[in-house]
Amino acid sequence: MLNLSTHHKADLLLLLTTLLAAAGWIFSREAVQGLAPLLFMALRFLSAGVVLAVLGWSAMKVFSRTQWKSACLVGAVFGSALTFWILALEMTTHVGIGAFLTGLGVVLVPLISLLFGDRSGPYVYLSIPFVIAGMACLSLDSEFHLGLAEVFFLLAALLFSFCFILNSRAATRLPALPLTAVQLLVTGLITGVISLLIEQWNFNQPPAIWGWLIASALIATSLRFLIQTRGQSLAPPSHTAIIMTLEPVWTALLAALWLGETMTALQFSGCALIFFAMLVNRWPAVRAWLQHR
Repeated sequence: MLNLSTHHKADLLLLLTTLLAAAGWIFSREAVQGLAPLLFMALRFLSAGVVLAVLGWSAMKVFSRTQWKSACLVGAVFGSALTFWILALEMTTHVGIGAFLTGLGVVLVPLISLLFGDRSGPYVYLSIPFVIAGMACLSLDSEFHLGLAEVFFLLAALLFSFCFILNSRAATRLPALPLTAVQLLVTGLITGVISLLIEQWNFNQPPAIWGWLIASALIATSLRFLIQTRGQSLAPPSHTAIIMTLEPVWTALLAALWLGETMTALQFSGCALIFFAMLVNRWPAVRAWLQHR
């Protein structure tokens, strides 16, 4: 058996996390072909939240009122972000492009941090021109237009950036596993309530749809967050920051393999520029990661 170093284990775990997150896009896209999108999200996150709550119950039961408020706030923002995301995913004609638009949340994090009194470095501003250029390449292509799905992906990216900041602050005061469990449960409740108000529920679905739901809940949610939590516990932030930006790359590749999606050269260039913007934005983390190699 290979004797891997701690850093190599962290790299492999975080890489696996990005693959599982990318697979979640495909699982979700297939599941919403039958289930109403918000109902699907409610079932997915409530079931995944219950699994993690059982594992982290010993810590959850001693949460103070302040800790519960902090964890629930993260869940509320995360649930709102995922509401826009799943509606966009149901409407979009190109999952790969949606993944890159959602990935802009990585670029937005330092900008949003200014509202919380955090100062951003120069790399944040250096990344913005590449984001604009990437969006231009996407929008100039005849297959891309800024429709409702794309607007919802961008709103999801904005809310994900807020969620990242709030979650990072909460994680300094709360254990990762129970924090994630509360986050998932609140997300399930929010999407469930909205679904009850605006969607029609139909549980008469073929077995394949329920299979995609189970895969989403157990593999792309519960297992993904458990592996991510373990990987983050072994790695410095620089590793997590750079490796996690691979999610939209894997998503685009899986969408091409499974859904038969294709990209024109201009679309590919736009996605590449947006991914490059993520790397520029995270250059201190990239540099630290490279130096550690």
